[in-house]
Amino acid sequence: MADALYGDDPEPGEQLPAGRLCVPVRPGTRCRVIRLFRTPVGGRTAVAFTDPARLRAVLGADQPWIPLAEPALRALMEPLDVRELRIDPALTAPAPPPSVAVSATVPVPVPVSVRVAESSSRPEPRQQPRPLTTLAG
Repeated sequence: MADALYGDDPEPGEQLPAGRLCVPVRPGTRCRVIRLFRTPVGGRTAVAFTDPARLRAVLGADQPWIPLAEPALRALMEPLDVRELRIDPALTAPAPPPSVAVSATVPVPVPVSVRVAESSSRPEPRQQPRPLTTLAG
């Protein structure tokens, strides 16, 4: 008996979440908007959690969310050309406690020597890796 192959079937090792997902949102002008994040390499991604407690543990108790099934979330991401979905992600660093003041560090430009200008090859500036962050909003 021949086995039928279907394009929508998951790979054997691929696990799909069952039931609803808790999707973080932010207030929009007329409705709630799905929050998009950035991966450490800068790609846009949506995130979802299998449990409200996991969402609160990562994004905080004040983070609003809506229940969505994975196919519905992917359908909302498609027009935005966001293809990646991370389920139950962990942030790269814990949020500081509310009593701790956070100071921003500004990179100091490196002085350029006159001799570097004479050289035909300049070293490219180093870019720092970015942690998982939210897009504007």
